Amino acid sequence: MDNPKSPPPPLTLENLRVIKVLGKGAMGTVFLVHDKFSDPSALSPFALKAVDKSIFPCSKPDADRRARWEATVLSRLRHPFLPTLLGFSETSDILTYAVPYCPGGDLNVLRYSQSDHVFSPSVIRFYLAEIVLALEHLHSLGIAYRDLKPENILIQQSGHVTLTDFDLSTSLTPKRNLNSLEFYSDPENDNLPPHPKQSKKFRQFAKLLLPRKKCTTRNGLRKVKSARVSPVSRRNPSSFYERSNSFVGTEEYVAPEIVRGEGHEFSVDWWALGVLCYEMLYGTTPFKGKNRKETFCRILMMEPEFIGKESALTDLIRKLLQKDSTRRLGYRRGASDIKDHEFFHGLRWDLLTEVVRPPFLPLRDATVLTEEVQKRGINITEYFQKLKAPPSPLWSPSHDEWRMEKVYRPREVGFLRPQVAALKKRSAILRYIIEVDF
Repeated sequence: MDNPKSPPPPLTLENLRVIKVLGKGAMGTVFLVHDKFSDPSALSPFALKAVDKSIFPCSKPDADRRARWEATVLSRLRHPFLPTLLGFSETSDILTYAVPYCPGGDLNVLRYSQSDHVFSPSVIRFYLAEIVLALEHLHSLGIAYRDLKPENILIQQSGHVTLTDFDLSTSLTPKRNLNSLEFYSDPENDNLPPHPKQSKKFRQFAKLLLPRKKCTTRNGLRKVKSARVSPVSRRNPSSFYERSNSFVGTEEYVAPEIVRGEGHEFSVDWWALGVLCYEMLYGTTPFKGKNRKETFCRILMMEPEFIGKESALTDLIRKLLQKDSTRRLGYRRGASDIKDHEFFHGLRWDLLTEVVRPPFLPLRDATVLTEEVQKRGINITEYFQKLKAPPSPLWSPSHDEWRMEKVYRPREVGFLRPQVAALKKRSAILRYIIEVDF
């Protein structure tokens, strides 16, 4: 394996020209850029994530730390379904790092481009398999992703997927004495004790927040990006790994153990995979409520609703969305549990990278990129300087202009009445001209 501590190649910001802005988020701005010397025609552009350090100390004090952590994670990744760090640069004001450009957009955009806003089971099988392999590689490095959602799954030029946004990920270390840990060997065992946190009073309270009528609307739903949950300190129960105690994620994809504040490990990614799979199949997430409180309550108390006959796909979703993480598919053997499920029966996992005709192949027009280069082509420093520049003041008439209240015309005398003069003093834009004929 490549040395994770090897420094990333440096970037020279002065040589990079912006083609367009790909997106803006809580952590910074993502640009499509090219090197004006090595690639003047922008035939091989790449994505550049830029974090303006000067504006974050007050608004987001942890942004700098999270950006550096994401760059560190990227420098460790060597996998066909995960991005690689192409370069890193830092000035007194800006921190930037480059990753390969994915022209196919994200999985959410691709889903909405379908006629009914959902994917067929065969398409779900393809994308899900690649996501499983990507998560498997992250977990093998001791990294819990913790932010799996359609917006963070990009389509490469080849049509294969790649995960993005690792600023919410965390590194988990195994406990030294694993033999002393108790775990359930059969996730299907119904004799397991109920979770101590879900007391009778808690269940009664949660039911009051849930709607009595079942939600049956499946058509015409629009995907609204859920706000991320800010990190909050939580308690730490026992586990195979040293659990993370942060309350973090995207609310519709957050696992029950995070909501309950028990600490969490890699199983939260398998829960999010189940939510993602459900959304790909039905066009909506399974526990979405009217607000964050109701969404969390549904995550804790409701079971996912399925339409039509049971299938291998719905069985996979049901097992991934187990409330108890020790019963959840993937808890015992990680990705191997998912790979062995009936839904993936017959799939050649070792040949996924060799698929030359994925379900969707993005088009890329180099001519359009070249025209964009000619139109825009500013550098990163200029972009942020323009954002910081104070807005030009609005025009307002000077005091001398306001003194010219009378307008004279041939054989006409104009005058201003006191009431009109008072109105003119209260407005810097409107002008009142009163003409009186003799």
